[in-house]
Amino acid sequence: MISIVLFWVLAVAALVFGFLVFRLDSMAQVTFALLASFLAVAGLVLLLGLSYLGVVIVLMMVIEMVIMAVFMIMYMMNPAGLMPMSMFHNTKGSAVIAGVVFVALVAGILLVDWPTRQGEAAPDLTFALGEALMGGQMLTMMTLGVTLFATIVATVVLSTNRGRYDRFGDDLDRAVADDPAGGGVG
Repeated sequence: MISIVLFWVLAVAALVFGFLVFRLDSMAQVTFALLASFLAVAGLVLLLGLSYLGVVIVLMMVIEMVIMAVFMIMYMMNPAGLMPMSMFHNTKGSAVIAGVVFVALVAGILLVDWPTRQGEAAPDLTFALGEALMGGQMLTMMTLGVTLFATIVATVVLSTNRGRYDRFGDDLDRAVADDPAGGGVG
C-alpha cells in the first residue's frame, strides 16, 4: 500500500514540476523545477527496484542542474537568471505534439500485452545490468571515466596561468592582493 501511495505522489510531483518548467518565468526557478521533476522520476525508478539507475539519475541530474545554475550566475545577462522571461515557443504546436505523444504512450501501456517474468532475477542486479550494457568492456569504461575526469582537472589547472597563492604571496601574507585586472576580481 505504501509503495502505491508513493508511486502516485512521485508521479504527480514529476508531472507538476514538469508543468512548472513551462509556467515559471525565470531560469533559476525553471532549473530547480526541472531538477525536482527529474528527482521524482528517479524516485519512481528506485521504486521499481532499479537502484543503480535511480542513483545514477539522481547524481546526473543534481550535477547537471548545479552546473547549469553556476553558468547562469556567471554568464547570463540578467542576474543569475532571476529576471522574468518567456519560456514559450510555439505553444499550440508543442501542446498538440505533447498530447499526441501522451495518448500514444498511455495506449501503449494499456493495450500492449506485457510479458511475464521468466526465470529468476540475478543475484547481483547491478553487476548484471553493467554486464548487459557493457559486456566485456566494463573495465575499459571505468578506466575511461577516471581518465576523462583527470583530463578535465588537468585542463582547468593548465588553463590558468596563476593560482590562488599568486594574489597574496607564497605565505598568503601580502596585505593587498596583486590582481592583474584590478578591483579584486582577478
